[in-house]
Amino acid sequence: MTNSSSSQHLFANVLARVHAVCAALASDGVLPDGIDLSRVVVEPPRDASHGDMATNAAMVLAKEAKAKPRDLADKIAAKLHADELIESVDIAGPGFINLTLKPQVWSDALRTVLREGDGYGRSRIGAGEKVNVEYVSANPTGPMHVGHCRGAVFGDALASLLDVAGYDITREYYINDAGAQVDVLARSAFLRYREALGETIGEIPDGLYPGDYLVPVGQALAAEYAGALNQMPEEKWLPIVRLKAIAMMMEMIKGDLAALNIRHEVFFSERSLIDGGSDRVAATIDFLRAKGDVYVGRLPPPKGAPVEDYEDREQTLFRATAYGDDVDRPLLKSDGSYTYFASDIAYHKTKFDRGFLNMVDVWGADHGGYIKRVQAAIKAVTSGKATLDVKIVQLVKLLRNGEPVKMSKRSGDFVTLREVVDEVGSDAVRFMMLFRKNDAVLDFDLAKVIEQSKDNPVFYVQYGHARGISIFRNAREAFPDLPEDAVKRAAYLGSAAVERLTDPAELGLLRQLALYPRIVEAAATAHEPHRIAFYLYDLASEFHALWTRGRDLPHLRFIINNDAEITRARLALVQGVVSVLASGLAVLGVHAPNEMR
Repeated sequence: MTNSSSSQHLFANVLARVHAVCAALASDGVLPDGIDLSRVVVEPPRDASHGDMATNAAMVLAKEAKAKPRDLADKIAAKLHADELIESVDIAGPGFINLTLKPQVWSDALRTVLREGDGYGRSRIGAGEKVNVEYVSANPTGPMHVGHCRGAVFGDALASLLDVAGYDITREYYINDAGAQVDVLARSAFLRYREALGETIGEIPDGLYPGDYLVPVGQALAAEYAGALNQMPEEKWLPIVRLKAIAMMMEMIKGDLAALNIRHEVFFSERSLIDGGSDRVAATIDFLRAKGDVYVGRLPPPKGAPVEDYEDREQTLFRATAYGDDVDRPLLKSDGSYTYFASDIAYHKTKFDRGFLNMVDVWGADHGGYIKRVQAAIKAVTSGKATLDVKIVQLVKLLRNGEPVKMSKRSGDFVTLREVVDEVGSDAVRFMMLFRKNDAVLDFDLAKVIEQSKDNPVFYVQYGHARGISIFRNAREAFPDLPEDAVKRAAYLGSAAVERLTDPAELGLLRQLALYPRIVEAAATAHEPHRIAFYLYDLASEFHALWTRGRDLPHLRFIINNDAEITRARLALVQGVVSVLASGLAVLGVHAPNEMR
């Protein structure tokens, strides 16, 4: 795959030209030497009638220039008028500068798409920086449910997006295998073990996991140990059963994730922090104590509602307030065992020790109150060198034709991820999980996501790709040598007279294609993969609209039998659309089909 530099792409190119004009004004004494241009942006205007691009340069530089924004805008505009790419410059409102580009800019943008192929949109803004993206990290106590599904898809797509933007990505899963919940899992599995030996176990007691998914664990234990575990006291059989149950649950979870085409490079066990001869949690507490960040003291009672883990006693506390948290946080429980937070600090310190200064954690909606303390801990253990961005994924409401979906027999009390994927397919699940911002509640309707209509975004975008391929199939009557392979087809169409694409709808599509690299960079910088999904829907919509116009206005059809030159130009446009749709869908982990059945 080509690794294209973002400096070759249109918005970055025009931004570089605006920067050059500002540097020239600094040489003229209009702007101070060494002025910070980092806040200067070039972006599409809010209203398309205002031109092709807009820059805030005059607005953000006026204060340092000791000038009125409008006056500074006049000086910037005067220099931009001379630029070979720029047709016209207009100043709007208090000093925004709107730019209209020359028509050949859009033809050149399409040629760039054809030349770069699947490298188009790739960026180097990440400069190879290592980023750890930790997502899913569900307790290994049962199958994945539909809530886990959203975090899994979001984390996986974010990792792919950052990879395309030039970062060095590690996908990680933190296995919570050291808390009380895995002992509950072991006791639940032990019940199924006794059942496998022929005992009648009756109703599963409250507090244990009732799902049928533990039946195979019981059977495996019976096959391996026969009746031996029944002869042992709990403190002997519990670790054996726990180990087996966790291993089998993790295999099931990995299988559920594989059904969604989700993978992790690293599975990090919480238990490994304290097992294996070295206690990394104790070492981390000692490290913080030596820095003065751990002390023994009393916490004031919480204001408002009572807090579950509050204890009015002398205890070992992390000085979280020194790093931006609201209160200091306990590291040891009254029985001397570690708090979950203490393990979390040690775990995140291992990420830093492995060379990650840039960390992203994807958490469920119920963890919002935990963000500040973990960010405070990371500041403390890395001396401010590392950053953590926590992305919260909100709840998924599972519906069928608008009605809430009943719970699953297999799990006992929730709908499993696998059931949803088996019903509607991984493409529908992945796209729709990303077609809403991660921190907004998502209504996922199992009937609507498989409808073949414009109201179903995943169908509409995939159909855009399939429609493009069908246009190539039809074009082979006039162009029998049009290649089927995308790379060869792009090369074949690379010399087309694309400057003949002058209809407003064609120009609109060209502008959309030119926008893609900027969308990738902005989405990667903001950690927001939903921007790619929104962009693809807009691109597909414009493509379908142009196809429909050709049905009503025959001179706008993609294939004009008596004009080979315009046909080649329009096929080049279709290739650009198909290429960018495939690229964006790949970032989201969704297939780009050649036909829709």
